[in-house]
Amino acid sequence: VVRRHLLQRYEHQPFISCLAGFYSCRWKRYQRRRTKPGKCCCKTRECVFFPLLVGAFCFSLLFLYMWGEAKNDYNNFDWYNYGNLGFWFLWSLVLLIVAAILFTYITLLLVLAMCLLAEGQQLYLHWSHKVGRPCWGLFPSISALYPLTKVLFSPCQITAPYLHIGAITIMVLLSWPVALHAIRADKKVVQVIIVGPYLAILLFLFLIPLGMYSPCIREMGTLGPKPALIGHRGAPMLAPENTEMSFQKTIEHCGDGLETDVTISYDGVPFLMHDSTLRRTTNIKEVYPNDTAQNAALFSWDTLKELNAGTWFLKDKPFSCMGSLSRADQNQAMNQSIYKLSNFLRLADSQNKLVIFDLYRPPEKHPYRNSWINRTLEVILNESGIRPHLVLWLENDMRSFVQSVAPGFQQTMGSKAPVEDLVMDNIVKLNLAYTEMSSEDIRKYAEANITTNLYVVNEPWLFSLAWCSGAHSVTTNAVHTLKNLSQPLFLMTPQQYNIMWILTDLTSVLLISLIFAL
Repeated sequence: VVRRHLLQRYEHQPFISCLAGFYSCRWKRYQRRRTKPGKCCCKTRECVFFPLLVGAFCFSLLFLYMWGEAKNDYNNFDWYNYGNLGFWFLWSLVLLIVAAILFTYITLLLVLAMCLLAEGQQLYLHWSHKVGRPCWGLFPSISALYPLTKVLFSPCQITAPYLHIGAITIMVLLSWPVALHAIRADKKVVQVIIVGPYLAILLFLFLIPLGMYSPCIREMGTLGPKPALIGHRGAPMLAPENTEMSFQKTIEHCGDGLETDVTISYDGVPFLMHDSTLRRTTNIKEVYPNDTAQNAALFSWDTLKELNAGTWFLKDKPFSCMGSLSRADQNQAMNQSIYKLSNFLRLADSQNKLVIFDLYRPPEKHPYRNSWINRTLEVILNESGIRPHLVLWLENDMRSFVQSVAPGFQQTMGSKAPVEDLVMDNIVKLNLAYTEMSSEDIRKYAEANITTNLYVVNEPWLFSLAWCSGAHSVTTNAVHTLKNLSQPLFLMTPQQYNIMWILTDLTSVLLISLIFAL
């Protein structure tokens, strides 16, 4: 019996050595005696670092979830960094990889710590982990929480039922170490301190569905029609943005409308350009290297039309989820040029597509600084020949004048306002950022015959949320993928959700009870 006991202990010590080695880098020194039940196995300093480790785990998990769900806005994030750094790079993808590595690293540390505690071993976190974990775990996560709070609300609305199941699953997994430490505690007070918070959180999770709301949990037959798809600068995942090829791709994939940005050249020719400079989407750096920082509106049309507006797309690959282009599409993209507003409108009219655009006022000392709207109206009404009802007029300046000369335009507002004011201004559509989405507001405006367009919606889950919320249309970079969605993701009836909720709670209660009993 003694020999068997010594053999089991000999076989068990290498396991403890490995745990302590990975956690504290003490490969040859380990605690040969287990801590007695009910006694703290850690020094005071280590008792402080363990809660920090748990906090870092929570923050890294939250950050990874938030940044993963923020994929819809990766292009905006990269574009913002381009404006600050001066060169294009997929920083959003880098941040996602770093977040995943960070979460994995902290999770492994936490698992090692839990295993050591289960074996009654003293915790001694190596100094490199102590320095790296708080800095890498807490600070980047906290710094990222504020700008992502609005982005987080949208995925929580649609994924809330599944987040609830995930949280319950984590609590079931945590029941083992909680039960182990509670049973080993020799004082009732310690047992209450260990089990009390756990049961409180568990009860909260059991009851949280009572206050949960998701637009995609609805009765059969109450879902509205699928929102129309408006190509954001065309189809920028398939072709260079704001080029003829990009808009053609939107039309090929059955988009219902086209969105763009309009700037006026120095000699009065409206053309399509999103950025204030030509640096990102043309070859201005090779042709006119000294003018890369100059405002795009300060160039003449003769200069603009000679620039290439497509080679950057093949070089920079602006979207991380871009597929490979065919040889024919690559050749076509390489030969794209800056597109005139009049040609854009003729294309939209020939295909019976709606158009909506942001109109940029020229800078100071520009010849058309004070007549920019008049010049744009001339092109729309006299040069393009587009039918007025296809134009969603978004610019708010001189709106009453625009209504008088072009009564057929669909007047569109870019911000929320009281229904009475919108009706008075003859507004028929709202163009809102998806973060301002509210099914209640959408329904309220719809009752006054004011439809809602949400931008920019790229991910299927976000499109599903817009669909369930009653949006009439969305502006998207991904017409080619969203067109294939036949019904919203995560759509279920209240009865189906209640069954899922009750089964999850009952199963978790059974498993946790068995773990505590055993």
